[in-house]
Amino acid sequence: MSKVIELPRGKRKPLYRFFEILPLFLSVSMIVLLFVLSAISSTLGAIYLLLIVIMNLVKAVGIIVRTVQGYKTMKAGMNVKWRERLNDLRNPEQSYESLSGESMDEYDAIQHLHNLRRTIEIPKEKRFDVDSVWNAVIVTMYNESIDVLRPTLESVADVDFDLKKMIVVIAYEERGGEEAEKVAKALEKEFGKRFGAFLLSKHPDGVEGEVIGKGANLTYAGRKLTEFVDEQGIDPEYVIVTSLDCDNKPSKCYFSQVAYEFCVHDNRQHLSFQPISLFTNNIWDAPAVSRVVGSLNSFWNLICTMRPHTLRNFASHSQPLKALIGMNYWSVRTIVEDGHQYWRSLLYFDGDYEVIPIRAAIYQDAVLSDTMLKTLKAQWVQLRRWDYGASDVAYVATYMLSKKRKISLGNLLPKFVRLLDGHVTLAAMAPIIAFGGWVPLLFNIESRDLLSYNLPSIVSKIQLIAACGLCVSIMVSLKMLPPRPAKYKKSKNIMMVLQWIISPITSITYSSFCAFYAQTRLATGNYMEKFDVTEKVVKK
Repeated sequence: MSKVIELPRGKRKPLYRFFEILPLFLSVSMIVLLFVLSAISSTLGAIYLLLIVIMNLVKAVGIIVRTVQGYKTMKAGMNVKWRERLNDLRNPEQSYESLSGESMDEYDAIQHLHNLRRTIEIPKEKRFDVDSVWNAVIVTMYNESIDVLRPTLESVADVDFDLKKMIVVIAYEERGGEEAEKVAKALEKEFGKRFGAFLLSKHPDGVEGEVIGKGANLTYAGRKLTEFVDEQGIDPEYVIVTSLDCDNKPSKCYFSQVAYEFCVHDNRQHLSFQPISLFTNNIWDAPAVSRVVGSLNSFWNLICTMRPHTLRNFASHSQPLKALIGMNYWSVRTIVEDGHQYWRSLLYFDGDYEVIPIRAAIYQDAVLSDTMLKTLKAQWVQLRRWDYGASDVAYVATYMLSKKRKISLGNLLPKFVRLLDGHVTLAAMAPIIAFGGWVPLLFNIESRDLLSYNLPSIVSKIQLIAACGLCVSIMVSLKMLPPRPAKYKKSKNIMMVLQWIISPITSITYSSFCAFYAQTRLATGNYMEKFDVTEKVVKK
């Protein structure tokens, strides 16, 4: 097993700098190439653009199909009685006998029988002890009010897992000041007795070698949790750790589902568990821009559930404590600790690492601040932080080319290509499709032909086809909405449909521009080393 590979700080080596520049270079090159080809021949420019537009159409169709499948899969997963299935593992022989005679048409039920049969084949003295499993929850906060955090703790206290086998850690920051400590202690007083244990962790400010970010707070809290587990004589091999943001509300079945998947996998220490993040907590209160961005991100998380080979850690996720101890918890050198945790774990386990999709939602807030202007700015800040995940390109590439690599190239290279392609297309695709149709027509007047002359019309018709598919996404988004608050009239439902008119604008002004911003900071060496906290506002 290889040593943990940390992100560099300070001056980078030339090879590392090359790969830090690469995402921006390729993103800009995709756009510039359209102009270059159009200058040579309008036909070449038109063909290049059509290839991109058609490729995007194919992806759009796939996205629509996967979104619908992901929504159905999530609903089915959340209807399963996971606590009962977890209890079945305690006496697999009896459970298998009682269940095998029933009608088992559903895939989940058949898979459960398979898991029971596998457990029976293991000698009793070597079986994983289901009764010893603990769920630990680290809730990170900075300066959020108790109105933001209380619903999170209430949802955790309302899950169907045994609360006496749960450890809650409130991880707050010293830089949050006295008010943060006051909130943490108020939560301890209100919720402390409802769980098996309730810990407070105050992450000190100004620790050398750390960037200001969530990863450092999580890591400090993880060490506090480990100390408590050791003191109580709890085996860390049986503890699953879930990180939650202060506005997260896990589904009632989430922790039981995680515990079940943890128990039925033999290589459980080499796994992490990824729920579906849905940005719907305050969706009725948020402005249209935040609703569209939040819904698009929710769709993407549904899609990833249906593509386990591409699944990565995002936002809230769960991982065994024993594995976290081995890899020194989360990275304290990046502002995107969630996505980076996937690559960190993959390299630590020499490629023997997998993210298991959990078909249950963790509900999060869409971006909302006091005023519209503040909300628009906060949305920008959040997306540019997420897009700074492009920093993982250099991290993975330099390992892939190093002599110390212990992961086969056939395993690592496809993952790297998907990582790089995701960041490049995020930046370049929207502006090319939005404005590229006119470039071959206007940039080379002398070599105009029939194809370039009709190109804007052809592109618009292809986009119209893609827009028809958007109707399916709108229907899914409406199904995911929580009940409409009484303070809003039924006419608000109409706005939830009309809001999608601005989706092309948000794709350019937010998705594309934020990606270019993050990649430019990375390419110029002006590194983002401060986690800009997204403001949490609760509308009364």
